[in-house]
Amino acid sequence: MGKMTLEELRAIRSSVKSELLKRDSEGKSVQVIVGMGTCGIAAGAKATLDAFIKEMDAKGLAGSTIIRQTGCMEHCSSEPTVEVIVPDMPTVIYGNVDVATAKQIVEEHIIGKRLLDNKIIDRL
Repeated sequence: MGKMTLEELRAIRSSVKSELLKRDSEGKSVQVIVGMGTCGIAAGAKATLDAFIKEMDAKGLAGSTIIRQTGCMEHCSSEPTVEVIVPDMPTVIYGNVDVATAKQIVEEHIIGKRLLDNKIIDRL
């Protein structure tokens, strides 16, 4: 492997900073928590998690939103499950969250501040 140029090093630093920003919880008011227990993973939670990450990036929400993973949420029959916490709104758990529903949650719940009543399986 040859020496890297200054521009290549800057590009790597920028990429790493972007990834670290997504994981930092400080100053972020919105949380999306994806159930990644074995039943969630078997039901497609990895694709759901990836969809949230992609949609948050596309909408420029990485600075205000943290996406986390957790274990079982005890709603196995409704996997993949996602808990969404938005200030001044009820905390809810959505069930059967596929890629399309993940995009809908970002657009309607997080940005539009409207609950997706037909997908809510629990309110906290």
